[in-house]
Amino acid sequence: MQEIRKQERCNSEIGDGLTQPQMLLNDLGVIPIINAHGTLTVLGGSVLDDEIVDAMKEASEVYLDMPDLQIKAGRFISQIIGCEDALVTSGGGAGLALSVAACMTMGSTERMAALPNTEGFANGVIVQKQHRNFYDYIVQTTGAKIIEIGGEKETTARDLEHVIIGEEISSVLYFAYDPQDGVLPLDQVIKISHANNIPVIVDAAAELPPARNLKKFLEAGADLVIFSGGKDLGAPNDTGLILGKRDLVNTCRRLGPHSYETFNSETRVYFGRSMKTSKEDILAVVAAVKRYERENYNEGRMREWARKVDYIISMVSPTGYGVKRIMPDIEHPRPATIPRVEVDPSGKKMNAVAILESLRTSDPPIYAYSIANRVYINPQCLRIGEEAIVAERLVRILSER
Repeated sequence: MQEIRKQERCNSEIGDGLTQPQMLLNDLGVIPIINAHGTLTVLGGSVLDDEIVDAMKEASEVYLDMPDLQIKAGRFISQIIGCEDALVTSGGGAGLALSVAACMTMGSTERMAALPNTEGFANGVIVQKQHRNFYDYIVQTTGAKIIEIGGEKETTARDLEHVIIGEEISSVLYFAYDPQDGVLPLDQVIKISHANNIPVIVDAAAELPPARNLKKFLEAGADLVIFSGGKDLGAPNDTGLILGKRDLVNTCRRLGPHSYETFNSETRVYFGRSMKTSKEDILAVVAAVKRYERENYNEGRMREWARKVDYIISMVSPTGYGVKRIMPDIEHPRPATIPRVEVDPSGKKMNAVAILESLRTSDPPIYAYSIANRVYINPQCLRIGEEAIVAERLVRILSER
């Protein structure tokens, strides 16, 4: 079915039956794994489909004016999605850094040239305490200062208003982990921030699917929205996407890797020079966005994920372990829209840690995850037929103990 993502690129078999990429991995001594965890950067992000690889090959065969490519790729992507402008970045983290830097500098060449020295201009970035995470240190690499608001259980409108009025604020950063009890909702964050002429950045790196999220946060009024390219979008692991207001996206582009400008009679580059995107990356993201917006593309994958979950449950149920389908909550890896298999070893000899270890040391290794002594299987990255391998391996492990 065309709407279901092709899981493997077809390669001509050579030698002893291994494909060329497999032979290279064999030379390196690297073993491919079965990914039942999700689109994690540390597990390679995504597997590239033929049309994405073909787009990269097209780019690899020519030389291009990179600033012109970035402008026109952004224009093309923004027309597909329905936003003012877009920029392909070298990952979601780069998108976050460029977005924060753009809101601090607001297009001022003098300020752009000063980064990460932010002395003398507003450098505060507001983050709700419940949204703090191990990625937000990236904000500080720009010279910005994180200003935390709210408490462990709640952030109020008054908390935000008080800090916006009393501090030198350049932007408000909202991590899209909804639903999360006690967090000041995005619509209120936007209303209060815009009333004080402060832009709002939404980090939605892993908030796909559904495809409508590409527009959802912008339609709510966010000024800049960041997505990872190497997660469900299916582009290379080192890509990302900034969507949003034309002036701010253009500042991100100027701060980025392909900008050369004259400042104080000298040609120089800016803060984002190290965040280089290749022509192959840019065309890959364009192709990925085109495909993601294709009618029925995501519906077909959702059906396939549900089928895989149900199959694994049907195979594991006879072991006597508790097994069921769940929809993930805030504690689970994003996205929260994909069903998971939950295996509950309560009352059994094996615990979740032992089950995960047995899966990882099997052949091929299987990577899943656990929360509160329950094992979870995410079907998002299971390739064709791998659900059967996961089910068989689980049954064997659970039946042996």
